[in-house]
Amino acid sequence: MKQIAFIFGCLALAACVAACGPDPSKESDARLGLNTQEATGRQIYQQRCAVCHYAYSSRSLHGPGLVRLYRKKYLPSGLPANDRFVEQTIVNGRGMMPAEGPGLTPEQLSELIAYLHTL
Repeated sequence: MKQIAFIFGCLALAACVAACGPDPSKESDARLGLNTQEATGRQIYQQRCAVCHYAYSSRSLHGPGLVRLYRKKYLPSGLPANDRFVEQTIVNGRGMMPAEGPGLTPEQLSELIAYLHTL
């Protein structure tokens, strides 16, 4: 009986490891298929957003995880998940999130949004 339980445990672990795959946050831009704009947005994300938000997880850090941000109907705030409200949140802040607008050029904001679409 213990052997059967051990075998099932090993199979479950192997299935989990195979399903999880490599951590996308550690992959290169090319491996993730990012174009130049998205790759630049990824750098901005790493500098300004990653301290509070996981990119490739739904787990919360200090703010919500952002995986599949645009594939959801609503943002964590309850607003529709579209460019208008994502940009508004980044620029003006919301709740505990500080406003990042003064520190980003319009081009940087566009690059960041392009990267967020890849998550």
